[in-house]
Amino acid sequence: MRVVLDTNILIRANPKGRGPARELLQKIISGDHVLITSDFLLQEVARVLAYPRIEERWRLHSREVEQYLQVLASLSELVKPHPGISIVSKDIDDDPIVYTAVTGKADVLCTLDAHFYEDSVKSFCAQKSIAIMDDAELLRVMRSREEKKTR
Repeated sequence: MRVVLDTNILIRANPKGRGPARELLQKIISGDHVLITSDFLLQEVARVLAYPRIEERWRLHSREVEQYLQVLASLSELVKPHPGISIVSKDIDDDPIVYTAVTGKADVLCTLDAHFYEDSVKSFCAQKSIAIMDDAELLRVMRSREEKKTR
């Protein structure tokens, strides 16, 4: 499966993270899946990890953030999204995430951001054969596929 993890998932999946986002990232990079990223997405992760409230929550030192970004870049397929028409009308800054999924021919765009679940965004992604799921839903799908393989 080809997967784009939105910034909010990648933040929660950091090396000190626990829970579904971290487990999901580990499944993707250690399994038969492809993590798709872009320079925009990695820069967004770096920017958000520097927010004071995020720094306080995760207590990642700048060296740890840099290492995390290097790991993500080295383990992912880095694409250069080709922007098009605005898709996420409530937050056009999210358009590069959608176009990362489109350019990378993703099967899934995984996010917790409500803007991606609006009908217009879901419809656009469906036309490109991209499902939008949250981390818990994507984990269920991956586990189900793993169970079918072992039968």
